[in-house]
Amino acid sequence: MALHRSLLVARLLWVVPVLLLFLTINQGMVALDLRETVQGGAVVSAEVLAYETTDRADITMASVHLRFPSADGTVVERELPLPITFVRTLEGRDTLDVFVSSGADQEVVISEIGRAQWRLAAINGGMSLIALLLVSWGVYAWNSYLEEKGDPADAAG
Repeated sequence: MALHRSLLVARLLWVVPVLLLFLTINQGMVALDLRETVQGGAVVSAEVLAYETTDRADITMASVHLRFPSADGTVVERELPLPITFVRTLEGRDTLDVFVSSGADQEVVISEIGRAQWRLAAINGGMSLIALLLVSWGVYAWNSYLEEKGDPADAAG
């Protein structure tokens, strides 16, 4: 009975690699979307409405609120969440150049940090891929071990 429970838990551990697979795909898509906007977007000047940062021990968040003209001439306001270190490099400015690509998944990217932003997302995707491979190998090895030799906790008792 204990082996059956151990095998069940070992099988349920496959959820972790599946979640890492989704994270890897997500970060890859975000990196491609950011890169597409950086490379193909039109550069416009955006008015900075506000910077917001929350820098507490338990949570760090930052965003910048922008107002800029869209391709059709309407004025658009957007809040862009960003890593706090990126916002700190931008603070104090009244205007920022942004890449705007209407219809893209990531429509607005701040030009000064755009390249770093899409590379950071690509690096996150790469780290997720490495974690996916390592965790998958570990879960596979643990499942194989339990099937071949049984639960080591049963042998100790």
